[in-house]
Amino acid sequence: MSSLSRFAHLIKSPPNPVYLLKTGLLACLLTTLTLAQAPGSHENLELTVKAGDYWWVGVVNHGDRMPLREAYQADFNSNYGNQVQPLMLSNKGEVIWSEHPWQLDFSGAKIRISGRVSYHREGGSLKEAYQFASRTYFPPSGKMPDPLLFTHPQYNTWIELMYDQNQQDILTYAQNILANGFPPGVLMIDDNWQEDYGKWLFHPGRFSDPQMMMEDLHAMGFKVMLWVCPFVSPDCDVYRDLAAKKYLVTDQTGEPAIVRWWNGASALLDLSNPQAFDWFKSRLDQLMADYGVDGFKFDAGDFEYYEGVGSFAPQTTPQEHSRLYGELGLSYPLNEYRAMWQMGGQPLAERLRDKGHGFGDLQVLIPNMLTAGLMGYAFSCPDMIGGGEFTSFLNEAVLDQESIVRSAQCHALMPMMQFSVAPWRVLDDRHLAAVKKAVMIREKFQAYILDLAQIAAQSGDPIMRPLEFTYPGMGFEKITDQFLLGDRLLVAPVLDKNAEKRSIVLPPGRWKGWNGQIHTGPQTVELNVGLEDRPYFELVD
Repeated sequence: MSSLSRFAHLIKSPPNPVYLLKTGLLACLLTTLTLAQAPGSHENLELTVKAGDYWWVGVVNHGDRMPLREAYQADFNSNYGNQVQPLMLSNKGEVIWSEHPWQLDFSGAKIRISGRVSYHREGGSLKEAYQFASRTYFPPSGKMPDPLLFTHPQYNTWIELMYDQNQQDILTYAQNILANGFPPGVLMIDDNWQEDYGKWLFHPGRFSDPQMMMEDLHAMGFKVMLWVCPFVSPDCDVYRDLAAKKYLVTDQTGEPAIVRWWNGASALLDLSNPQAFDWFKSRLDQLMADYGVDGFKFDAGDFEYYEGVGSFAPQTTPQEHSRLYGELGLSYPLNEYRAMWQMGGQPLAERLRDKGHGFGDLQVLIPNMLTAGLMGYAFSCPDMIGGGEFTSFLNEAVLDQESIVRSAQCHALMPMMQFSVAPWRVLDDRHLAAVKKAVMIREKFQAYILDLAQIAAQSGDPIMRPLEFTYPGMGFEKITDQFLLGDRLLVAPVLDKNAEKRSIVLPPGRWKGWNGQIHTGPQTVELNVGLEDRPYFELVD
């Protein structure tokens, strides 16, 4: 009789305790009870980090520190301005997960976690750990965002227009995209197109005929997204209506809370109230019905804005507010988010936090994007080409043309690529030609990228993968300056200024380079690179 069978028998007909002691069944019974009470669940977990153990943590904005190699701390009560997943994965098949925020202290020798988490070991590789986490905690939905986000470049009006979003300049920007030989794609109209925060109507002083503008943009071949956020200006008429209906989070007095954010101080929609959720969605649907808007860029949603507020559902945490904001985007295949909690596997386009202009921030794109994929956020965008931090482009700022070229080359073979600063305005002919060649590379592989997105929607596997994911146990754990796009395309962008050579690690197989040369791996090759070179390799067998 098995231990569990004997345990079941004892429960039905408990014998004399002396018999239990003599037969050893008491120990069996206690062991069975202990296992039943804690099936992988731990309070304040501590693990020893052995030589050769590497860990990835679900803080996307810290992806450049992954895998962990030095002392690191994280508090999952913060989203660090980007996507967060309460998850850790190791190259030895280990998985740590919790439905709730927890705190991590990594010393290099020890992992200490404060909070209740589940710990599992699945197989012995990063891929096996990820696939277990994916199917167990954030299974793929079977859906993906709009294919145009993957097959063509995206264009965002932010850097060119900033807070002066207006009909004429938006149309001019779109016309210049085509006039300079760039293909149409998704056009995102950024902040300040609206009358006010929460009043989602085109500003009549800046948009004389928004419906005509939308028709013109569609005729040029663009799909159009509008920037929105969950904030509501407290001095507009919409605020008074929403406050009366109790659609806003509240402060300790029960009045609508006024939250400080990067554009001032505003009230904040309470999406835990189904009626408030439906109200916001109805405004977005009306924009689609009235003007033909195709989708939305959902900005904000950070945990910090929901700290210390009262909600319609009293126990709603800041993280759950962020997740509810993410659920809003599920109704719109054209969407984009910068902050997120526990929405891995969903058809949401996730953008990295705003990056500065220059090689320093360019070098964190690959590790951050790899971390996003390992946390279940497969449909990710590496911010804007050349950087999305607008202060880098103000006044007489000196731009580094080479970094814009290398940024475009890096984006070109990632899941998405997004322009904002107009290359034709800031680049000379040589650098502009190099950027356009990067776009042509994306056109060459657009069917392959779309296939990977469709596969990710069904399997949950990341589109961008570290070499360790596909080639475990070969010493590739710390390689974060190159990546695999699927399993058949190795991408190694040039990330250093004035680089003339690029050292590239090739896994096993025969790899055909962008320059036509074939190399047999595993080996490390050092190749010459010029401004127009975008090193990538196709697995030929």
